[in-house]
Amino acid sequence: MPITSKGQRFRHEWKIEITPADRVAIRQRMRAVAKPDAHAKDGKYRIRSLYFDNASDKALREKIDGVNLREKFRIRYYNGDPSVIHLEKKSKINGLCNKVSAGLTAEEARRIVDGDVAWMAADARALVRELYAKMRAQGLRPKTIVDYDREPFVYAPGNVRVTLDYNIRTGLSRTDFLNADCATVPAGDAPIILEVKWDDFLPAIIRDAVQLPGRRAEAFSKYAQCRIYG
Repeated sequence: MPITSKGQRFRHEWKIEITPADRVAIRQRMRAVAKPDAHAKDGKYRIRSLYFDNASDKALREKIDGVNLREKFRIRYYNGDPSVIHLEKKSKINGLCNKVSAGLTAEEARRIVDGDVAWMAADARALVRELYAKMRAQGLRPKTIVDYDREPFVYAPGNVRVTLDYNIRTGLSRTDFLNADCATVPAGDAPIILEVKWDDFLPAIIRDAVQLPGRRAEAFSKYAQCRIYG
């Protein structure tokens, strides 16, 4: 697995826009060669994330402009259950990706959303302190909610993770992501996304299973898609 000078481990990642028919085909192939993620319920789960950006849309612009070294922060939970919440930072460099995370309580997440952040400065979790520092220095603030469904599969050799993401929805400018009644709307004509992540090598059995005629890996951001309306 590639390692940066700071010791962070980065993974390879493909993102491929696919059709509903492709999703059915990939699902059938993955069921034959890989295992469903143990955390999935009936083969899938719903993800709700709250992304951070600043008044100049730093994270959005860096993605659109293809900046080689970039990062974004988000808070997320699964299946409408806020008892387990993760603060995450996803970084990219030279096409490789890295994700670090820290757990949050629902009350801590609510305080961050409400702008009550002074407590973060002395928190024991390094990622919480880093987000606080960048909220102060870069003006990062909660920006929008991103919802979607995910069908996840895992394959141990190569530490491979294959996911099918669809029903991408945006909260527009809403940030009250702990509110179960917070409505989201379809994020334009959002595609279905096949994601493939692996460490040092991608086993041939998985490489063959995710091949689709006329499809190729390309850049895609659910956050950018969910900013389609502003």
